[in-house]
Amino acid sequence: MSKLHIDLNADLGEGAGHDDELLQLVSSANIATGFHAGDANTMRTAIAIARDRGVAAGAHPSLFDRANFGRKELNVAAEEVYDAVVYQAGVFEAIAEPLGVKPAHVKPHGALYNMAARDAALADAVVRAIKAVNADLLLLAPSGSQLELAAHRLGLGLAREVFADRNYLADGALVPRTRPDALLHDPNEAADRVIQILEHGTVQSVDGKTVRLVADTVCVHGDTPGAVEFVRALRSRLERAGVAIKSPAAE
Repeated sequence: MSKLHIDLNADLGEGAGHDDELLQLVSSANIATGFHAGDANTMRTAIAIARDRGVAAGAHPSLFDRANFGRKELNVAAEEVYDAVVYQAGVFEAIAEPLGVKPAHVKPHGALYNMAARDAALADAVVRAIKAVNADLLLLAPSGSQLELAAHRLGLGLAREVFADRNYLADGALVPRTRPDALLHDPNEAADRVIQILEHGTVQSVDGKTVRLVADTVCVHGDTPGAVEFVRALRSRLERAGVAIKSPAAE
């Protein structure tokens, strides 16, 4: 078996207060671009720290919904999504450039991520928007989703994403956050899950079904309680198992 490797990514610039600590542990950072959290100053700060830590920095665009932290699904047209992603990814590029940082990727946030994963028209809009800003960017998206299909169809680079701290349903979707079993809190269990995905391409759903997944990158949420301790323990456990941590941009 060839040496296992994976990217660890975290959603940052969202006001959780421990971005600096997480940027010592992850290999990619998805930085909020203002529509659900953050502003120009928080983007600049997070990008600069990522640069200094050698972490790949990317935009984390959302639906325009700060009141619900971008996690409420809204009735939006595909062209509204296109405009929102172009705007946010473009602002991110403009802030990163003077800092000497070349953005590496885009990962949609929250409801936008989930909606575009299911809806082909929204997925197409997200991918077209990213290409319009910078065709060299990678899209972080779930394997088997409409986002993955759109990236392949339109010729955009892709890193397929799984979640270390979220549980899965039998159809491969994430357990909704409204459910008490949405989150996985044990970093050792999370590490075992990541290793199973890397070695076998499968994960167990909450109802015991085997779900097939492909992973190039693993998300750990930066806004959950105990996030730093969780990521530190997860990374340590993965490295002890011989898994190298590096961003897709380093491939």
